[in-house]
Amino acid sequence: MRASLIQIAVDPDEPVVSRRARVAELVRAERGAADLVVLPELWPTGAFAYESFAAESEPLRGPTYEAMAAAARDAGVWLHAGSIVEAEGGELFNTSLVFSPTGDLAARYRKIHRFGFDKGEAVMMAAGDDLVTFALPDLDLTVGLGTCYDLRFPELFRGLVDAGAQAFVVPAGWPARRRAHWTLLAQARAVENQAYMLACGTAGTHAGVEQAGHSIVVDPWGEVLAEAGPGEEILRVELDPAKVTTTREQFPALKDRVL
Repeated sequence: MRASLIQIAVDPDEPVVSRRARVAELVRAERGAADLVVLPELWPTGAFAYESFAAESEPLRGPTYEAMAAAARDAGVWLHAGSIVEAEGGELFNTSLVFSPTGDLAARYRKIHRFGFDKGEAVMMAAGDDLVTFALPDLDLTVGLGTCYDLRFPELFRGLVDAGAQAFVVPAGWPARRRAHWTLLAQARAVENQAYMLACGTAGTHAGVEQAGHSIVVDPWGEVLAEAGPGEEILRVELDPAKVTTTREQFPALKDRVL
């Protein structure tokens, strides 16, 4: 399985319409190079651009949905299109979208753990409440979804494993000042669940918050297979879905769970 993590730089001087078109072309350029393409959290607006959330919100099948569905179809890839500020029923959600190679919506995940400690996302957005997985049938792999701050809550990932997940995809807008936690937690969630972790962050500085970048792919033993730098970059890696099964058979720690 070939995966490409596109670490987008969110520049506040780049109009959202322009960034959306640019990202769609980056996805199309992965045709023939990837089976799965992953984008970061809230790349259309910036994860810390709270003042723009309402103005830049969109319905589920809004402009980002349409652009990313077309890009997935044109590239012939599974596309985790990062997340958008979704507006529904008078509420905002941090919603991840996954498209199949035909451009159909394969999964939608609304972020469960909202960041902000009683401000920002934590008060402006409603929380999701569903654990979400999707299957890559041609690759014999089930993928569980989380978003950014979710990475700090191991019980979510245990729940995804119980739902059949063998890999996790986590888009993020992680701040540079806590980059060490990003790397540590990505490895921890992979090794404790004996699953692949594909964590894709943003680059640049938006709303005055420098982003960590350093998107990372970790194998079921906790080994880092690939890691990006701090700037905009495409991280490409090959994964062996069978390694999840062999790891869990060779070191069957998950069978010893008590709680």
